Amino acid sequence: MIAQKYINPFTDFGFKKIFGEEANKDLLIDFLNELLTDKGRIIDLTYLKSEHLGTTDLDRKAIFDLYCENEKGEKFIVEMQRAKQDFFKDRSLYYATFPIQEQAKRGDWNYQLKGVYSIAITDFLIDDDKANRGKIVHDIRLIEKETHKIFYDKLRFIYVEIKKFDKTLEEIETHFDKWLYVLKNLVKIEEIP
Repeated sequence: MIAQKYINPFTDFGFKKIFGEEANKDLLIDFLNELLTDKGRIIDLTYLKSEHLGTTDLDRKAIFDLYCENEKGEKFIVEMQRAKQDFFKDRSLYYATFPIQEQAKRGDWNYQLKGVYSIAITDFLIDDDKANRGKIVHDIRLIEKETHKIFYDKLRFIYVEIKKFDKTLEEIETHFDKWLYVLKNLVKIEEIP
């Protein structure tokens, strides 16, 4: 077996080394800005505690790969998932409840929330949806069924299916394509990407 020159981003260690260290924070900011082009630029991120306990000892806890907050107080859960998991969407929704709940203030509070973004980079196909076979990025928000207008835009689930990205180095067109290419091929690359 040929030794890998670069770290595998689809391991817990590799993902946290690339995106989860203060020294590499600019990489995570750049990736999120390329992914979330419609929300305005993220200037800075603060890494937060990734383990979240339930409200009682009997409640299930959640451990995020990365959990951070931008300068506006918006929360970002960034997960890397290598293996297909049953009820993956349910897990994403459950995880998103923690940054929502932690915004609650004791006493008089008007319930105004900051945005919560749950981002999952997967190395598997999330659904066998024939209509979306070529769709790599899924951006899910709460919408009104009849009008298809966004009802609530402060809760977003973004799934990036790396397995569907099949561009060669010569076919790369955008900065985001470069990110997808590097994430998918980093372990095979021989030269500095």
